Amino acid sequence: MATLLELLGTGDKRRAVIDDGLRVLDAEVADKSGISGMAIKAAYKLVQGVKPGFVRQVVDWMLDEFLTALQPVYAEALEKGEPPGAYLQRNGSRVADALLSVTDARAARAEGSIVKKTYEKLRPAAKKHVEAAAPRLASMLERHTR
Repeated sequence: MATLLELLGTGDKRRAVIDDGLRVLDAEVADKSGISGMAIKAAYKLVQGVKPGFVRQVVDWMLDEFLTALQPVYAEALEKGEPPGAYLQRNGSRVADALLSVTDARAARAEGSIVKKTYEKLRPAAKKHVEAAAPRLASMLERHTR
């Protein structure tokens, strides 16, 4: 069985996953509402303004770690004979924990930048937002692993 990293981590597939991941991220941010939504939208705009293409670069830098972190849940789906997308959606909490373990580790290594400070402010509410993104993320991964 090929891993997510083997399936999606190189070449045209990688570029397609990054492109699709950015669309998922944009859609999730756009869907946020209320005071927390305003904070997320402002933080996203701030991060996008660091330099042109910064968000794409970050997604590319972190993709291998994200795919590796999601691998256990993906492998479970395959072992159980279940569609990976549906399984990832049902396990949104585990998906969120896996992805946030990657971003937490990266943030811990960052040096006093505005991105780190923004991450630290938003981190307490991050899990519920990542869980909310699980359906789009799961659909995206399923499209690319078929």
